[in-house]
Amino acid sequence: MLTDLPNLLTLSRIIVVPLVVGLVVLHTPQTDCAACVLFILAGITDYLDGKLARAWNQNSDLGRMLDPIADKLLVGASLMVMAGLGRLPFGCLYPAIIILSREILVSGLREYLAATRVGLPVTRLAKWKTGFQMTAIGFLLAGDSTAWLLHISWLPVNALGAIMMWIAAVLTLITGWDYLSTGLRHLSGGSTRATKLSS
Repeated sequence: MLTDLPNLLTLSRIIVVPLVVGLVVLHTPQTDCAACVLFILAGITDYLDGKLARAWNQNSDLGRMLDPIADKLLVGASLMVMAGLGRLPFGCLYPAIIILSREILVSGLREYLAATRVGLPVTRLAKWKTGFQMTAIGFLLAGDSTAWLLHISWLPVNALGAIMMWIAAVLTLITGWDYLSTGLRHLSGGSTRATKLSS
């Protein structure tokens, strides 16, 4: 299973994480651009691994375990290193906190619901959230320095990234509440069934 292409693509996202962090720390126009490119490529593998696994019937427990881990490592590490270096402009530290908090919340809910054999499906709005979030992080990794490097200094890369980050934070709050409500419904349902069985 580990050598299946979908799983290798997932593992590549994990391997890329320290590379992206290192490039962000160096903080030159060239390394900022390279960090953005690596992040985009990692995002493409996120799309491809699931699509290929379904098409080739290579779904596995290993892939289902590694996929969300790889996503959260990539997003979390990118946001934290930019926060630590003061590279989250226009108050983007706050949407970053919201996004990371939501990831922890959903992970906890999925772990609980998995024990009760209840799935937590990804909604269409959650996919939009992920799209805005990944695009925003890509823009912020690139920064205005990449715009200068590519001779498109008229493009406000940091500002566009910040706008999308705030949009992602709003969608994060909405989808996070939806997931929490779903989890609480199953929790109260389980408690009701347990009460009936014990009475």
